[in-house]
Amino acid sequence: MKLYNYELSANCYKVRLLMSLIGIEWENITVDYYPGREHKSEWFLKLNPLGQLPLIEDDGFILRDSHAILVFLATKFDDTGKWYPTQNAEVLGEIAQWLGFADSLNSTAGSARLHDGLFIECDIDSCRSGAHRLMRILDEHLWFQEKQNNMWICSHSNPTIADIACFPSIMLSEEGGISRIDYPAIRRWCDRVRRIPNFIVIPGIFAAGPDINCENTGS
Repeated sequence: MKLYNYELSANCYKVRLLMSLIGIEWENITVDYYPGREHKSEWFLKLNPLGQLPLIEDDGFILRDSHAILVFLATKFDDTGKWYPTQNAEVLGEIAQWLGFADSLNSTAGSARLHDGLFIECDIDSCRSGAHRLMRILDEHLWFQEKQNNMWICSHSNPTIADIACFPSIMLSEEGGISRIDYPAIRRWCDRVRRIPNFIVIPGIFAAGPDINCENTGS
């Protein structure tokens, strides 16, 4: 398994995180996204004409788009069936719904982070206001989930790839000037994700602190 990867990319991190949680070994191929813009180079565009990261290559099979990769990895390599429960149509529908939500987080909170950190142009006010609107929706959803003793985004006893898809943009939102202070259910959920066994970090996302009255991760 080859992963074409940029260390600071939230979308690449999603893939690395799931690989670690499931226990998949991979070969890292660093692509100089910034400042080198290697993702727009001739050699990379032959692999992905969209010029986007991440990209995986598995025994000659090439797949782009972080969320498509999450589906592929969970379906092929997760023997437990927890991360993408293919036999549960309702949960699969929920996962698809929240993968779309994660795309919206990418285009708002993610774009704001790229604006502030890598000087990539965007309508920063629109991105920040859009991110807060989405975070209010997610915070309310997670609050109601907790009231039903469900600690994760979907109606499943374990975290799914929906949690992995949404997590990085939320956790890195402060780097785009988007505070999480007003979203307590989101903060509790972020802490639960960081306590899943084999969780890995990147700059800006740290391991969880001491487990004091923390809810069961269900993993």
